[in-house]
Amino acid sequence: MFQETITNTDKLTGAFIQQYRKASISLATLLFLSACSDKPNVIQHADDYRSVGGHQVYVVSHEWHTGFVIPSTEIYDAIPALQERFGLSSNIEFGWGDKKFYQAEEITAGLAIRALFWPTETVVHAVAVPENVRGYFGNSEIEQLCLNDKEIDSLVAFISNSFSTSSSAEVEPLSEGIYGNSQFYKGAGSYHMLNTCNEWTAKGLKSIGMDIFPATKFTAESVMNYLRDKQITQNIPSETGTDSKCPP
Repeated sequence: MFQETITNTDKLTGAFIQQYRKASISLATLLFLSACSDKPNVIQHADDYRSVGGHQVYVVSHEWHTGFVIPSTEIYDAIPALQERFGLSSNIEFGWGDKKFYQAEEITAGLAIRALFWPTETVVHAVAVPENVRGYFGNSEIEQLCLNDKEIDSLVAFISNSFSTSSSAEVEPLSEGIYGNSQFYKGAGSYHMLNTCNEWTAKGLKSIGMDIFPATKFTAESVMNYLRDKQITQNIPSETGTDSKCPP
């Protein structure tokens, strides 16, 4: 009887391990598919990011949320409506996220839970930013990137694909934004736990050739930690308080 108990226990343990392995494989597959298939999609980029280009771009962290700041001239050709809206602004910040959560005057637990656990509509938040990016975002954590021509083209394509467009291929403005000279636009794709605002930023970074796994970048801190480590690995000084220039 004792031997039977051991045998049965071994069978249960083996079955548990087998089910655990299946669950782990399923979870890994889900994470991989979510990173690759949820819109907006990563732009495939053949070369690794080297930080030697002349196009100056920033990743900005607003505690819980991250976004890109890029020169306005880089995006105006792709989305002419932004030039009509923001005119001579030197730069534009872009963020992507849940439609109701992003536009809410007051953040509630209900909104946060809904955004994470149910696929929801999305928006793009665009903000006019002056030449002194670090001065404008004085209380935010910022990392600078130096993109070459192919990298900036990939990032612009990724950001452009983050906008939903009308039947006439025009972006669709919604309400005014939440700070500065800003505007919300209807976004592409659905927001959920495996496709968040920070995973969106990670997809943009992967689109320029960074070896980043977007599905694991759930928080703003995880994105910024990755960038800091990347800068250290490539022996690139992380500037604070001032704008350094990318090499020509």
